[in-house]
Amino acid sequence: MVSLGVWSTRLIGKYEAALIERPVPTKMATGGVLWGTGDVVAQATSKKKDEAFDAPRISRAVIYGTIIHAPIAHVHYEFLEWFVRRVRVSQQAIPLVKVFMEQFVYWGWVSNSIYHFALAKMEGCDVSESVARVYDRLWPTMKAQWAFWIPVQYVNFKMVPVRHQLNVVLLTSVVWTAALSLAFPPEKRVADVAGE
Repeated sequence: MVSLGVWSTRLIGKYEAALIERPVPTKMATGGVLWGTGDVVAQATSKKKDEAFDAPRISRAVIYGTIIHAPIAHVHYEFLEWFVRRVRVSQQAIPLVKVFMEQFVYWGWVSNSIYHFALAKMEGCDVSESVARVYDRLWPTMKAQWAFWIPVQYVNFKMVPVRHQLNVVLLTSVVWTAALSLAFPPEKRVADVAGE
């Protein structure tokens, strides 16, 4: 019988090989599982005892994590690495430059706008309602993101190889996704409430 240590070492080795050979599909699968897990955690901590899990909501989180977030985030991390090499940022300054670029220049604004827009669309909102949701939720999300992600990303950019940086984010995103799901639960639309 194979011991747990041997089994986990083999699994990690296979995952590492998949990250090298097929990084985007591997990160997409990881993203879907972990975004879904984050929503399950959020629902488990906020639902009443007799209340069922909201399967469509979990599905939306999985779809977002798989199809939208993971491939875009892969490009983002590769771009950040290219950028710091291109402008010849010193080794000591790389984590600070990456955090600044990510949090204040483009990624935080873009990724959170995409998140709120995509989730609104998947919930059945039209384009104008989805855009309104972005306007309503972007600033509070950004403030929460800065408090949560700046320290996480500083350590991530300082200590973790680029090919694993998205994995650190995806693992940490279980907590972040749960927080987002709790802070911004799906809205009941008027038609849904009216039973139409």
